[in-house]
Amino acid sequence: MNGANGKPQTIAAALALAGREHAQRIAIDDQGLQLSYAELQHLSRLAGRALLALGLQPGERVAIWAPNSHQWLVAALGGLFAGAILVPLSTRLKGDEAADILGRSGARLLFCVGEFLGSYYPDLLRDQALPQLARTVVLEGGREDDNDWVDFLALAAQVPDEVLQQRIDIQDGDSPCDLMFTSGTTGYPKGVLCAQGQNLRLFDSWGEIVDLRAGDRYLIVSPFFHSFGFKAGWLAALIRGATILPQATFDAEAVLQRVERDRVTFLPGPPALYGAMLEHPRRSDFDLSSLRVAVTGAASVPPVLVQRMRDELGFASVITAYGLTECCGLATVCRPGDDVQTIAQSCGRPLEGIELRCVDAQGRPLPPGQPGEVLIRGYNLMQGYFDDPQATAEAIDAQGWLHTGDVGVLDERGYLRITDRLKDMFIVGGFNCYPAELERLLMEHEAIAQVAVIGIADDRLGEVGQAHVVLRPGAALEAEALTAWCRQRMANYKVPRSVKFVVELPLNAAGKVVKSILRTQAG
Repeated sequence: MNGANGKPQTIAAALALAGREHAQRIAIDDQGLQLSYAELQHLSRLAGRALLALGLQPGERVAIWAPNSHQWLVAALGGLFAGAILVPLSTRLKGDEAADILGRSGARLLFCVGEFLGSYYPDLLRDQALPQLARTVVLEGGREDDNDWVDFLALAAQVPDEVLQQRIDIQDGDSPCDLMFTSGTTGYPKGVLCAQGQNLRLFDSWGEIVDLRAGDRYLIVSPFFHSFGFKAGWLAALIRGATILPQATFDAEAVLQRVERDRVTFLPGPPALYGAMLEHPRRSDFDLSSLRVAVTGAASVPPVLVQRMRDELGFASVITAYGLTECCGLATVCRPGDDVQTIAQSCGRPLEGIELRCVDAQGRPLPPGQPGEVLIRGYNLMQGYFDDPQATAEAIDAQGWLHTGDVGVLDERGYLRITDRLKDMFIVGGFNCYPAELERLLMEHEAIAQVAVIGIADDRLGEVGQAHVVLRPGAALEAEALTAWCRQRMANYKVPRSVKFVVELPLNAAGKVVKSILRTQAG
């Protein structure tokens, strides 16, 4: 379906257009397995028909728990063609964390990796009560008794292509697209629901600004389960006719090898990615001359990093951006040609159709140069939190402004600089960490009476967690033992990298922990 401007309003229509305009161009190159845009469309339709054969109804949720791969992409597109809502799951989640999201989203079907990073993912859910989950399909690395990818695609023979087309034809720009879970201040992940049309409009504009071109070779290191890897990743690539190069895990040497071998031109990622590339002892051994565009984002990117990315990695364009899950992952972006200081010290300015303001504690707009909470309004705002109208009303006010919880400063040009986070969230190697969630998990340890988590600076990852722990009377616990306990129960990036045992936590008059004091004591 196309809108009044002639542009696709659904992802099925966007891929159909790409299939016509770029039929023989390579859409995805997955470690040597190449699919043209025409072949990708064909496979995606097969996956959609297979889902219809399993009885999938419009609006039902389909989850994907796997690393970046061509199967991930085909499963996602097939789900969207069939009218499903995608629920991407982080491969870093443990079984309990994944089961919580699967249960609360009501996922009907799960596409899952088999063996990956030392775990067999289906086994992580063996003892979980998930009565609504009708089937798990193992994409790759499975065992003999699994429902595998090949058997799943074979189900398409049961459903004519015309039936799938009827399902596609009832969709429009308001049809739901994805349900991404983000924790926020409550410690419990909330599902952010976004629609197809707003995603397409937003990342078509993003692709134009950052100069993503048809034929670009786009190495996607950011996970497909994250907005950066999904929406600014494979979705933007499909809109623009670029070639998707999925990278399952981040390893600096593997990325350097792929840049040389696959002639990568477009390489977004968190600052830690570029830092690891720059510091690799054999970087000069690799031909990086194909690199053209880098897109990154963080509260602050050192100017020296931007300059080194240009001088030593050879990027012609380095661009920074800002967004959060609740605004489809994007609100502002720098523009090509911005100077190094602007790129390093700001997140850019809003895209067309998006408004931004900084307000004081009473909600009054502040003049340029004054720090305040960042508010966003525009077509990019989420449809709401899944099954949580109260949380939605708390996040988006009656005037349609999303209250981000981030503190920022706007300059006279409308460029945004993030200075702090009201919600105390910190970013570990590109992944958001929410202290309230980590504290809730840590409080399950039998030796812990109180705990507060803060983010502290880290040379490699940007920020990492530090736990300040008050033990129960008579309890004994070593930092190493607590870290090992955490690694069994939470995603690796969430695990605090350091532990401080304290007699008491600093509290204010209302009994809340004063984390500013903890930050001054951190070390």
